[in-house]
Amino acid sequence: MARSSGGGPTRVLLWVFGGLSLALLLSWGWARFRPDPLERPLSDAKRVIRVQVWNGSGEPGVGLRAASHLREGGFQVVEVRNADRSDYFETLVVSRRDDMTPATTVAQYLGSPPVIRQVWDSDQADVTLVLGNDRSRVRIEP
Repeated sequence: MARSSGGGPTRVLLWVFGGLSLALLLSWGWARFRPDPLERPLSDAKRVIRVQVWNGSGEPGVGLRAASHLREGGFQVVEVRNADRSDYFETLVVSRRDDMTPATTVAQYLGSPPVIRQVWDSDQADVTLVLGNDRSRVRIEP
């Protein structure tokens, strides 16, 4: 006669409970110790990035919300105004310097909209953010 192993359903429940406990522990560890994707790199923390925000979406208040979000991220917003037109299709981050690092840092913070270079000799801003109609794809609020 074959001997049956005792505690069949109990053993299964222990394995399920153990697996769930391990999954919860790993989830907590990942949430607690992973790097924050919105945190600016330490090398950029020493340099203030000056940003102009131009609302080209046609929706009132979008520029102010984006400026507030940028300030929370440690960027210095030097100007908020309407763009030259209100029908920009795509949000753009414009580098105003030869060095594209400040513009790419702003773009990464906002969710990686396209970055273009348009150098000028003004000391007013390093980067210009032109908000377009696709602003829902860009993080402009925490």
